[in-house]
Amino acid sequence: MRLLVRFMGFLFAAGTVVFLVGVGAVAGLIWHFSKDLPDYSQLQDYEPPVMTRVHAVDGSLLGEYAKERRLYLPIQAVPKLVINAFLAAEDKNFYEHGGIDYTGMARAGVLYLQNFGSNRRPQGASTITQQVAKNFLLTNEVSFSRKIKEALLAMRIEKTYSKDKILELYLNEIYLGLGAYGIAAASLVYFDKSVNELTVAEASYLAALPKMPATLHPVRNRDRAIERRNYVIDRLLENGWIKQADADKARKEPLAVTNRSGGAHTFAGEYFAEEVRRDIFERYGEKKLYEGGLSVRTTLDPKIQVMARKTMVSGLVNYDEQQGYRGAMSKLDTSGDWGVKLAEIKSLSDISPWRMAVVLETSDQSARIGFQPPRELGGAISKQRETGLITLDGIKWAKPTTGPAKGRTATAVSQVLQPGDVIYADPLYTKEGQPVEGQYRLRQIPEVSGAMVVMDPWTGRVLAMVGGFSFDQSQFNRATQAYRQPGSSFKPIVYSAALDNGYTPSTVVLDAPIEIDQGQGAGVWRPENFSSGKFQGPVTLRNALRQSLNTVTVRLAQDIGMPLIGEYARRFGVYDELPNYLSYALGAGETTAMRMVTAYSMIANGGRRVKPTLIDRIQDRYGRTIFKHDQRECRGCDAPGGWKNQAEPQLIDRREQVLDSMTAYQITELMEGVVQAGTATVVKEVGKPIAGKTGTTNEAKDAWFVGFSPDVAVAIYMGYDKPRALGKGNAATGGHLAAPIARDFLKLALADKPAVPFKVPAGIKLVRVVAKTGMRAGPGETGGTILEAFKPGTAPPDNYSVIGVADADGRGGGVPTSQQQQPDSGFFMRPGTGGLY
Repeated sequence: MRLLVRFMGFLFAAGTVVFLVGVGAVAGLIWHFSKDLPDYSQLQDYEPPVMTRVHAVDGSLLGEYAKERRLYLPIQAVPKLVINAFLAAEDKNFYEHGGIDYTGMARAGVLYLQNFGSNRRPQGASTITQQVAKNFLLTNEVSFSRKIKEALLAMRIEKTYSKDKILELYLNEIYLGLGAYGIAAASLVYFDKSVNELTVAEASYLAALPKMPATLHPVRNRDRAIERRNYVIDRLLENGWIKQADADKARKEPLAVTNRSGGAHTFAGEYFAEEVRRDIFERYGEKKLYEGGLSVRTTLDPKIQVMARKTMVSGLVNYDEQQGYRGAMSKLDTSGDWGVKLAEIKSLSDISPWRMAVVLETSDQSARIGFQPPRELGGAISKQRETGLITLDGIKWAKPTTGPAKGRTATAVSQVLQPGDVIYADPLYTKEGQPVEGQYRLRQIPEVSGAMVVMDPWTGRVLAMVGGFSFDQSQFNRATQAYRQPGSSFKPIVYSAALDNGYTPSTVVLDAPIEIDQGQGAGVWRPENFSSGKFQGPVTLRNALRQSLNTVTVRLAQDIGMPLIGEYARRFGVYDELPNYLSYALGAGETTAMRMVTAYSMIANGGRRVKPTLIDRIQDRYGRTIFKHDQRECRGCDAPGGWKNQAEPQLIDRREQVLDSMTAYQITELMEGVVQAGTATVVKEVGKPIAGKTGTTNEAKDAWFVGFSPDVAVAIYMGYDKPRALGKGNAATGGHLAAPIARDFLKLALADKPAVPFKVPAGIKLVRVVAKTGMRAGPGETGGTILEAFKPGTAPPDNYSVIGVADADGRGGGVPTSQQQQPDSGFFMRPGTGGLY
């Protein structure tokens, strides 16, 4: 008995020693791994990379920019269904355990022993808290040391943060495939829905993804993805979180996902979106752009953007088709499955309804074409094959540009198309605008390009931008990056400088040959009007601008001086520095469509400076406004206590006055004359008050129209990227190429707007004058007269006579005996006095 007592005492002592040693070992192990644990307190201030989202004025999504596509959602905004789906899939006891699920650990341990030596990856037993510890603070290393650190961190995190905070971190951090991080982004990427719109089946599929997003790809591994989704549905039912009927319905639901692009989401807004991206990058840097979670409200009006895109593309295509058909893009062997071969050819994605096709067979009457099959979400080529017909009606325009048949209209489809030709086609329409079923029209990508910018002239907000035919074809934004000669569309800046410095619309300048000695062996420059060899003698500034007379503009520039014109060009932002050469008064310098529309906007708004902007407001991830374009002060807008019969709020506009408001009205009236009876008469068809000016450069390499209504300004140019002549004669002028595009756009943009005349500023006098001479009209004289705008202190002359040749200082000389004037000759009616010198 004594021996038994001693033995039991020995066992107890030994057990105690073993226990103490074990406790010590465990304590030592915990101390060993705890000393190198990362600081988990950083989770409190965690700011995950969140994508920047760009919206149009109507709130529609324009673009998203991110390295990790993520939208951060507070836990309060996450629906209970979504929370339950992730708990069912990952950690059903989340709200009960203290960070470690011992039952799950035991189950994982048994499986590890069973699979020991099989090289199979051990099954994890990590709780959501442990996954937060791993994802935020540790690595993905598969080892016991990492699991121990993970468990220790999980317990500490549980003591520091609430369950909801831990779950919020998890749901926003996890990677769910297809570039989506967090449930908000995944909901948009997979289903194009907010989390509040997800069905049971959709929420269950997202909840199935955290462990193996690539393996559960919705297209490549559809069956396995559905199997795992249904597993989550079963767990929801088992836990009592959904009803049997909901589970049955969810299991039968197909796994239908969307192919949501990460680029521009507003059709035709690609150039605009990219310009906004560059702007944000320059303002805040790469990290803020791709990780800062900025909310950007842009100035883009989607309706106006579509109008601008439609009319600009139509103008480019119409011109290009008039030059003839250059032939197929490439050739393709149509034997076998032509769809697979065609799918391998890169097609432009942003020129809908144009579609790439291959000619399968031809006859005199028609050609059968096969369209490029689309790719599914996983990249697989669709097995569907769609065909159509191109008849003679679809190739009428396609005149060959080379060979014996050059310029001739085809009499048979087979003369234009051959089997294997890779082309573009779009639906054929009747004259009444109805699509002809099954028939298509041949198309070709235009070689010519151009740009259009539409602006609110009062604020500088860019409402629409077209930077070329296709962003997918060329990311070069011709609206902001292409420096082209504006030609005669620069003349209103010259005339504004004159009118702002004492000249009137009735000032008379001689339209006659002129020679400029350029000095230093550069020879003599003889500027000519478009109608070469024809001169009108003395003409008013109004008529000179209306007819775009070059010799008058050069003489005007001589009189007021190129330094003054350069100052006004700088004020208007057309050029930063303008050389003091008279040719620059005719638009020989290079500028952009954005700069031109901004300059004309300042004329349209009465001379106030505007700064062009594509962005109205930028907010950071917390909703704080960090940029706002409109800097006007609103006095009385924040009156406390509501309405108490106080004075109406006032907007205080402190923008610089770059042009006298009366001068702005005068030049506007002159440009209205250009539209009504000058080089831009095609724009008169809009039926609303429009002021503008055309421009055509030397050798017709660029064709321009810049103009405005009281509420919208537009600049358009057309030209080849590698400048070459657009043609010869009137057919290659701004009035023939760019103005019709402006007409078509303004018809659409102003269709529901009333015909509001341009506002007459205070102080302007409207005096009836003879349109041809600019002299005051006699009593009762109405024929051939117009109302002309004069500033205080100026008036039209009662009579005038040309009495001399200007000498070096501009004073009068003798009466000219020949139209061949000396280089410094010129006849100018001094504004406001009626005198000539």
